[in-house]
Amino acid sequence: MAGPSEVRLGFLLLLAAFLFVDAGAQVLQREVPTSRRLETLQSVGGLPADLAATFREPLQFQQAVSGQYFVFDQRGHTVFGGDADTTRLWKIVQIGHEEGRIIEPTAFDMEPNGNFVVADAPAGRDRIQLFAPNGSPIGGFTLPNRSKARITFGGVALSGIGSLQYTGRSVLINQPETGALITEYGLSGTPVRTIGRLRKTGYESDRELHLAFNAGLPLVDPRGGFYFVFQAGVPLLQKYDAKGTLVFERHIEGRELDELVASQPTTWPRRKTEEGELALVMPTVRTAAVDRSSNLWISFVVPYTYVYNPDGDKVRTVQFRAAGIISPSSLFFSHTGRLLVTPGCYEFKP
Repeated sequence: MAGPSEVRLGFLLLLAAFLFVDAGAQVLQREVPTSRRLETLQSVGGLPADLAATFREPLQFQQAVSGQYFVFDQRGHTVFGGDADTTRLWKIVQIGHEEGRIIEPTAFDMEPNGNFVVADAPAGRDRIQLFAPNGSPIGGFTLPNRSKARITFGGVALSGIGSLQYTGRSVLINQPETGALITEYGLSGTPVRTIGRLRKTGYESDRELHLAFNAGLPLVDPRGGFYFVFQAGVPLLQKYDAKGTLVFERHIEGRELDELVASQPTTWPRRKTEEGELALVMPTVRTAAVDRSSNLWISFVVPYTYVYNPDGDKVRTVQFRAAGIISPSSLFFSHTGRLLVTPGCYEFKP
């Protein structure tokens, strides 16, 4: 039977253990939840540096289920193909005004089988062209009115169709001048429907500024429905079901964006463009994409990417690193589960 001294010692050891566990629990409670910690994703592949140096401004880096890569070089007015082993490149679509070529291109997207669309602007008119994987033209149409430049980045006015999504059966374009956030066009150029109302901006009396704050990225949810991410002003995302009904709206917030949002100007000087004097707005969002699990990835003009789950909850904060930290200009999820990123044409395991 233990004596008083042994009982006292046992009690002290038990008390010390309890205090240690309690202190540890308090430390864990003070830590940032795992879903909000900053993660760094390191590049695991991509195009070799000597091939990536071929492009003047690679704005999209995508891959078909066949393994063939596609690179949309906006400044080079060219679409390149690349083999699955990333050993060689070839030109698929080249510069030119005529059908089957592209001039002043602004946007690119591809469906899994390798058919792709390019938005360009011959003679200042917005055109959508459809191509087979080998670059053969298979259709297209011209929009009746030229889209105005409303967003500026790096001193360059982003005119024309700034973003599009190709579903294989239709093309989704952001055209706020129609009074909706997303316009869906059939492949013959006939408008099928519009989705989403313009948000209130406080600049309704200035039409062009109001429309600029309704510029954004339409995105297809692989499980049905759509996302829309506003590019300028207060960061905001919306989710719609397959019928185009609003499911939810979420403000995009985080300490990484606090300074960016706080520094937004309240007045926007006019600048001379080809369309006349317009108030060109700096974006807060650079690009966005949806992965195979319907998670929405949003990259900002500062080098951070937020990931939202299908319920609209922010679950991750990510930075991309290759030779250094990357601010993505495009994101694309391949059939293999890899995340393809420009600039640099890198691959990551998301």
